[in-house]
Amino acid sequence: MTAEDANSLIDTSKPHPARVYDWLLGGKDNYLVDQQMGEKLPPEARANAARNRAFMHRAAAWLADNGVRQFLDIGTGIPTAPNLHQIVQTIAPDSRVVYADNDPIVLRHAEALLVSTPQGATDYVQADVRRPAAILDHARELLDFDRPIALSLIALMHFITDDEDPYGLTRTLVDQLPSGSYLVLSHGTTDEHPELADSVTDTYKKGRVPLRMRRREEVERFFEGLELVDPGLVTATHWYKDTPAPEGELSGFYVAVARVP
Repeated sequence: MTAEDANSLIDTSKPHPARVYDWLLGGKDNYLVDQQMGEKLPPEARANAARNRAFMHRAAAWLADNGVRQFLDIGTGIPTAPNLHQIVQTIAPDSRVVYADNDPIVLRHAEALLVSTPQGATDYVQADVRRPAAILDHARELLDFDRPIALSLIALMHFITDDEDPYGLTRTLVDQLPSGSYLVLSHGTTDEHPELADSVTDTYKKGRVPLRMRRREEVERFFEGLELVDPGLVTATHWYKDTPAPEGELSGFYVAVARVP
């Protein structure tokens, strides 16, 4: 599929999570319908998006520092520098990264995701996490599934409703990873913003975007059978390793990194 094909498939009649997230991060690759949804969200949404993005940066850098050289990032979103490959290839130039997203607008900007170092490689596939086999088949063309891979599901699974089996989808992906791989996941929650729960859910519902915020114990289920890396499952402002502690504001995301035994 070419960028022109992608343009013809972009649905501007309703918001898309990738484009709303782009707006929350201050990006320009969104449409009026996405902006209107973003403006209806509580003011905290923008700060929470930035904190979630900062978690991704810290986790990716830590993984690269600790020897991971392969990354599968599903639900990539519209490129916002620095992207995952820019972070890890700065540390380890030979890193390989496969990106996947289901929004055609991301394909339109995929060239920004494909500017790899000469030693490494990047690839992009337009695919939906609800069809994990298609993503895995494509990823095998670039990644070696006999060596550790970091699977990144950032701000994605809260858009998968219970009847779509988010835990089963995650398990299908994780089960294909060899020992020594990692799952990096962030998930929306209103545990620290209970007063905003109805407002956030109603805004997405009116925009015809499925949303399933989850409590801490529900997010824990994504990591069953895996070995949580310290500090475990925490909110986005409390996950850090070899960097200064972020400011400890309230967060709209639970985050964790876990090792595949």
